[in-house]
Amino acid sequence: MFEKLEALEKQYLEFEKQLAEPDIFEDQEKYRKITKAHADLDDIVHLFRKYKAAKQQYEDNKELMHDSDPEIKSMAEEENALLHDEFPAMEQELRVMLLPPDPLDEKNIVLEIRAGTGGEEAALFAGDLFRMYSRYAERMNWKVEIMSENPTDNGGYKELIALITGNRVYSRLRYESGTHRVQRVPATESQGRIHTSAATVAVMPEAEEVDVDIRPEDLRIDVYRASGAGGQHVNKTESAVRITHIPTGTVVTCQDEKSQHKNKARAMKVLASRILQAEQERQHSEMAADRKSQVGSGDRSERIRTYNYPQGRITDHRVNVTVYSLERFMDGEIQGIVDELASFAQAEKLKAENLA
Repeated sequence: MFEKLEALEKQYLEFEKQLAEPDIFEDQEKYRKITKAHADLDDIVHLFRKYKAAKQQYEDNKELMHDSDPEIKSMAEEENALLHDEFPAMEQELRVMLLPPDPLDEKNIVLEIRAGTGGEEAALFAGDLFRMYSRYAERMNWKVEIMSENPTDNGGYKELIALITGNRVYSRLRYESGTHRVQRVPATESQGRIHTSAATVAVMPEAEEVDVDIRPEDLRIDVYRASGAGGQHVNKTESAVRITHIPTGTVVTCQDEKSQHKNKARAMKVLASRILQAEQERQHSEMAADRKSQVGSGDRSERIRTYNYPQGRITDHRVNVTVYSLERFMDGEIQGIVDELASFAQAEKLKAENLA
């Protein structure tokens, strides 16, 4: 780790040297690149220098601890005790800062929630999950826009797709993908028996035109009349759109808008995000190449998290963390679990980079 830090500091000094050259402004493109590279190293180099200064102070104090003056000796011992406690946190922060940044962390997301095993109860739980993420988004000052929905008569959702935009949305919600399992007594259960249902969540970085190259000849676009339970979900014109990406077999439908053009635009956004996600999964060996593996089958036995209503607890099985505040959690207070998952992923990355 320290060899890497020394190399970065050396690089930082080289950038400073280049920026001090009188003719640097003649090549504006080069000047911008060096300025950005220098700024990118600023935080880690300053922390490394602070760490080295503290280490030097620690060694100097060790010499003073042999001083004949008891007051100087006591001050040196006291300061070294404080410094000794600070080193592990500083070293951990340096390790984390050495991790390569994920460019996707800054992106907005396309959130897909689908009812899994459990019929109407699973659909209701899918609705509960969407409300949970919506309230968390409110706390984070993010914007939530429903792009496509397939509601049930009882207020649940067979499927819901939403765009969430804001500051570093993907970095915070990326670990929510998978099967979420709920254990509770449904409102329709007269015997008071606990039922287990499931819903799947997929969190995909919003794709931009520069991220994904979708050729028009690779698309099959079908238009048809929207269908549903009545009202806004039914119309007499062919406004619903189904887009099939032939090379990958990815299919997206959208019928929420009355305008065919708006439905097509929304469907294309979801399609691009799914293709980007699949490409990201292919590039990472620890993830399966196909998008289905991210969310599982929606079966009860596959789960990343369990929501147990009778006991008022939530258990995340990946980090083995249980919290007993289900009501607040479902009201969007999920930051604790979000942080736990981010820390766990960070630790795994440190191991992979041999920085742990």
